[in-house]
Parts: sequence; structure tokens; C-alpha cells
Amino acid sequence: MKVEIFTLCDAETNYNGKLNILGTFDTIFSNTVPIIYPQCSVAVRLRFFRIEEGDHQVTINITDTNKKSVLQPLIAGVKINFNKTGPDSLATNLILNIHGLKLDKFGDYIINLAIDGRQESILPLLVKEAPKTLKESPDPSNYN
Repeated sequence: MKVEIFTLCDAETNYNGKLNILGTFDTIFSNTVPIIYPQCSVAVRLRFFRIEEGDHQVTINITDTNKKSVLQPLIAGVKINFNKTGPDSLATNLILNIHGLKLDKFGDYIINLAIDGRQESILPLLVKEAPKTLKESPDPSNYN
């Protein structure tokens, strides 16, 4: 199995097997915490090979630096079936739409992707304090 795409984005669609991704990111800026991020998505494209035919379990979990989940982990089943004369690999797209993602503090978060209980990939999610505007801080030495 190969992870072809694993990204956090503003929006995505799966149209006839095409994964369309809009606005991939890894950092959220905010003036205060906790924040409620209104809407985002995790988009995944996995490629399975003939030897991996069958049922697989996909788990996506977002945790803080203390490994505490910030939302209920998504657990999805994927069934991979090959035709006898078809290609030797098949791709499948998975989409996790997240509404009202609550992040309690500034700092680092991790988005974990596990297949059949084995971690396959991770994404960082950074929550940073928004930089002060020039109007609030006229000293240019504050901007690096």
C-alpha cells in the first residue's frame, strides 16, 4: 500500500475517482485560543496492490502534543477488489470533512493516518498566534 496523497485542506471533492483539493495548509493563525476552525478536510488517496486485496481499516486521528485526541478518531473500512484481468494496483480516495474543529491552545498538533493499525503517515498542524499588524506595532524590527 502506498499513500499517494495525505493533506489538510480547505475543501475537496471526489468526482468519478478524481480527488480535487483546494487550499492545502499546515498552519492556522489566531489572535486568541481556544479557536473553532469553521471547516476543513483531510484528503487521502491510497494505492493498493494486488497482493493487498481484501478489507482494510483506515484510521485518522488528530492529537495535541500530549497525544490527546482533539476529536473522535475517524475509522473507516475500505474493501479492495481486483478483476482477474485488471490492473495490478487500485487507488481509493477518502475524505474527512471536519466542521468546528476546536483547538484549545497554541502549539503543535499531529494528524495521524493508520492503515490496519499501522501508522503510515503524519501531518503537522501548527496553531500560531497571529502576527501583530503594522498599525499595532510600528517598529519594523518586530517583523522577521
